[in-house]
Formats: sequence, structure tokens, C-alpha cells
Amino acid sequence: MCGRFALVTEKKILEMLYGLELRGDLQPRYNIAPSQAILTLRQSPQHGNKEFIYLKWGLVPFWAKDSSIGSRMINARSETAPAKPSFRDAFKKRRLLIPVSGFFEWKKEEGGGKQPYYISRKDRQPFSLAGLWERWEKGENPLQTSTILTTESNSLLAPLHNRMPVIISSQDIECWLDPQSDPAALSGLLKPYPAEELTAYPVSHEVNKPVNNNPGLLKPV
Repeated sequence: MCGRFALVTEKKILEMLYGLELRGDLQPRYNIAPSQAILTLRQSPQHGNKEFIYLKWGLVPFWAKDSSIGSRMINARSETAPAKPSFRDAFKKRRLLIPVSGFFEWKKEEGGGKQPYYISRKDRQPFSLAGLWERWEKGENPLQTSTILTTESNSLLAPLHNRMPVIISSQDIECWLDPQSDPAALSGLLKPYPAEELTAYPVSHEVNKPVNNNPGLLKPV
């Protein structure tokens, strides 16, 4: 699964990665948690061009009676999302990317407890997680929310957890975002990312608390 991640990079690097200007400042975020607003990249439903937009993390299906369901939908299994009622329509029409510098996973320890690990690219460059977005209009104000797609873990992540987020390579960004992409092409992207391109190391238990947000959370212990 993916329940926490970080985005710590220069604004110009993201702009180069996606070929799009990011308006406003980009503050370093070392411990992004569910229910928070996260930076995403999608095709605008108004004009069809790529756009950066902040969406709440935790997808609320358009048919939900209330928004509390979003807390249970921070992830969606890529194997079932295309057919599952909660994600089916979004998978067809509303795919997005979540820029990250890395994400966290927790490994169960003997005798209880869990050790947090930080996973990033070996070259320390930002990368893209595959996600979906939805618009919910049954509340007082419309709500736009998102979820992260997951797949089976690669050999690096398997000792930590049996699931990992789907990572979209830079050459596949346009294919993933295009609402007209062939379903077979999309299916080919929903696979474990090559283990040899990632690194993982244990970090401080301070990351367990979302209120903590400092560079020390990404340092090895």
C-alpha cells in the first residue's frame, strides 16, 4: 500500500519533468498523510490541457452519501480498479499523477512493532505515482479527491510489504493521462517498478506522526 510520502524537490525540476509551469511556491513536505491536500497532475476537465492541482487524498466516489468514505480509499488495487464501482468510472476518465520524492512503508518486526522505511529512486530524482480523481457534489461544497493505485511489490519492497504504489515512468506520462489511451496500453503500466532503480532504508519512528514534518524524517537510522 502507500499511506505516506514526501515531496522535496525544486520547483523547476518538476516543471522540467512534466513540461508544465507550476504556479506558486513549492514548499518541502517530508511527511504527507491521508486527508491532506496533495499536489497532482491531470488533464483539466475544462480545457483538456495538463494542469497541476491540489486535491484531497482519499477518494470519495460521486455516488457516496457522505465524504467520510474517503478515509478508507487512500489506495486502490490496480488489478480491480477498472471494474470496481468505487473506481471504475475514474479509471476510464479521470487518471492523474502524484509527484513524489519518495514514499514510506512499515516492516513488521519480531516481537511486535513496525520499522518505517523510506523508498526513493537511486538517483534521488522525483517520480510519479499513478492515481485517480473524483468529484463529489452531494455536500455543501463540491469536493475533489484522489487515490493512489497499488500493485504487487517488487523484490526490493517485498520484505517490507506485499503491495507498492504503481510508478509511472516519464516516457509513459502522456499515455497515462490521456483519457483516450487504449485499455491494453494502460494495463501494461500497472506493474511493479524495477527494483534496481529504487533504494530503501530505515528511518526514524518520528514519521509515524503526521504532525512531524522535517528533513530528519528522511535520514537513515
